[in-house]
Amino acid sequence: MEETSREAVATAVQRVAGMLQRSDQLDKVEQYRRREARKKASVEARLKAAIQSQLDGVRTGLTQLHSALLDVKDIQSSLADVSKDWRQSINTIENLKDVKDAVVQHSQLASAVENLKNIFSVPEIVADTQQLIEQAELLQAHRKLMELECSRDDLMYEQYRMDSKNTKLFPTRLRPQVQGLSDELAKQLWMVLQRAMVTVRRDPTMLVSVVRIIEREEKIDRRMVDRKKQTGFIPPGRPKQWKDKMFKVLEGTVSTRIESTQAVTREADKMWLVRLLEITRKYVQDDLIVVKNLMVQCFPPHYNTYNRFFLLYHNAVSTRVTELASEDLEANEIVSLLTWVLNTYKSEEMMGHPELSSECDVHQLEPLLPQAVVDELLSKYVKTFTSNITGWLRKALETDKKDWQKETEPEADQDGYYQTTLPAIVFQMFEQNLQVAAQIDSDFREQVLKLCLKQMNSFLVRYREEAVTYKDEHLRDRQLPQCYVQYMIAIINNCQTFRESINSLKRKYSQLSEPTESDAAIERTLSEVAKEGCQFLLDEVFLDLEHHLNELLTKKWLSGSHAVDTICVTVEDYFNDFNKIKKPFNQEMTSEALRRVVVEYIKAVMQKRITFRNADERKEGAERMIKEADQFKFLFRKLAAGEDTDQLCGAIAAIAEVFKLTDPTLLFLEVSTLVSKYPDIREEHIQALLAVRGDASREMRQMIIGTLSENKVSFSGPTQPIFRDITVPTITMTTMTTMTSMATAKLLK
Repeated sequence: MEETSREAVATAVQRVAGMLQRSDQLDKVEQYRRREARKKASVEARLKAAIQSQLDGVRTGLTQLHSALLDVKDIQSSLADVSKDWRQSINTIENLKDVKDAVVQHSQLASAVENLKNIFSVPEIVADTQQLIEQAELLQAHRKLMELECSRDDLMYEQYRMDSKNTKLFPTRLRPQVQGLSDELAKQLWMVLQRAMVTVRRDPTMLVSVVRIIEREEKIDRRMVDRKKQTGFIPPGRPKQWKDKMFKVLEGTVSTRIESTQAVTREADKMWLVRLLEITRKYVQDDLIVVKNLMVQCFPPHYNTYNRFFLLYHNAVSTRVTELASEDLEANEIVSLLTWVLNTYKSEEMMGHPELSSECDVHQLEPLLPQAVVDELLSKYVKTFTSNITGWLRKALETDKKDWQKETEPEADQDGYYQTTLPAIVFQMFEQNLQVAAQIDSDFREQVLKLCLKQMNSFLVRYREEAVTYKDEHLRDRQLPQCYVQYMIAIINNCQTFRESINSLKRKYSQLSEPTESDAAIERTLSEVAKEGCQFLLDEVFLDLEHHLNELLTKKWLSGSHAVDTICVTVEDYFNDFNKIKKPFNQEMTSEALRRVVVEYIKAVMQKRITFRNADERKEGAERMIKEADQFKFLFRKLAAGEDTDQLCGAIAAIAEVFKLTDPTLLFLEVSTLVSKYPDIREEHIQALLAVRGDASREMRQMIIGTLSENKVSFSGPTQPIFRDITVPTITMTTMTTMTSMATAKLLK
């Protein structure tokens, strides 16, 4: 303490020294001295008090330790005496069995006396409890019930201890009435839990009371089970297991909630399943939000309430959709169900909602439907879809066929090309079903696309057959239908529309880049339908030209027929309609029309309808042929037949040059030129040409043909086969006699 005082004094001296460095501060020395003296006295007083307190504590502790030591010695001595007395009284205790039994009986009687009040007041307590239950005062009712059960259990326990079989002593009035109240209270609890979603909004305290009662019963159950382990006795009705029953009731409530979503049937509303699924989605989402925000607060944390309800709703929905899947669903209903199950259910629209998924991982849930059930539904949908789409396509084709009989022209697209509504109808059906399939998953979308293409191929085969039938019916009466040409053009154009629509669907709904067998078959069938349609139209043209084509290379033609003029006018008139054919069919058709005109013209030559009698006729006929070849060339250039126009029309001019030649000795050279330009010309063609020329003897014809056979003529560039499709009529005996007579007459002249 002296050292502390010295330190305080030194500190004070230093502080005073620092303050007295100026002369104006000397007057305050006495003031500073008194202040420091007070501080020193205060410090010394505190130090003395602290030391005195420590000393007092030590003194008290020593006193208590000394007292405890004396007590321990006394206890040790007493225990020794007790042990000595106990050893001496063992035999005495064994002789007190009767006293022990008397004590037990006294205890039982005391318990009975203690509960006499409750036993005699049972009717009153039961009535009060019943009234409280009816008034929904569940906590108070349960409190009274616990009192009754406690009295009953104590009496029964005492009876159990006596090991008595005399049931007359048992309180028979108490037991059934208590059990009845317990059952009645349980009914009220289950009713509240069944309406938990409504109760938690209107009166959450009621739900809290129910949970508290169940928790009380759980504690009593545990106590009674422990008591049974010790004594072997457990009251009747225990354990009640109300907690387990509560979860079963909640499970049933959730199941009932989900099952009650079906408001309409298929007979009343075709969209019944969509409405049912939407109501289910709304109920589940709203209920789980209520559970998260309100109901969780009414249950103890260890109940894990939200997760439990999350799984309850999941299981209930799974059970419900499994029941729906087992029903006889239509194709659109199957798609609606699978789309909802596979996509909507775990999306943000339902279980994946941000407010719900924050507590539970939706991806950890088991699938609503087993994969086998999903596969079965998909298989059923494919089967139904196949049947439906076959019917749809058949109806669409029948409707289109009816349009073919109309007296008005078909509609035209924005480019002026004729078309019918068939492609739009067909691909609208495909598009709708592919959009639906895409909602399920990409693999199923690919499967439906393949099915659509397969059905498309079968449909196009029927389409081709109907087009042929349409043509055949028209040929029976060419006046009907009035717009045959226009609708045949529309059929051809539809092929191009089908091709474009198929490619569009594949780009939009398929990830496969390699062509399939269906693609090749569809392309082949479309090409055949379009090609045959063009052929039918050309047949129609040439039916009108038949009479005029028969006039070619006849005496009438030589004398000044207008057959070619009529042919050109007729072809041009038809091609005014053929301009409504889409590319590339229109260009192909124009080229084919030119080829057929030239072939028919050359056929007229090969049929030897005329034999020139002299050089003047040959010259006149040749010049006429050259002129008509130029007419054809001009016409088809106008119709944009392509670069083959000169080559094809040149065949007529080349034949005309053979006829025009005046010097027979040069005939071989002219024929050689013709053969070099058109290498598909055959021996019978040359024979026919020389026969029409009229001045070539048999020996000359044989010499020309023989020389051509021996000496292969070199071909002058690429050529289009023309003569390949031209046959020469067989020469009859009458024709041979006539030709011989004409040749003899010429020789005589």
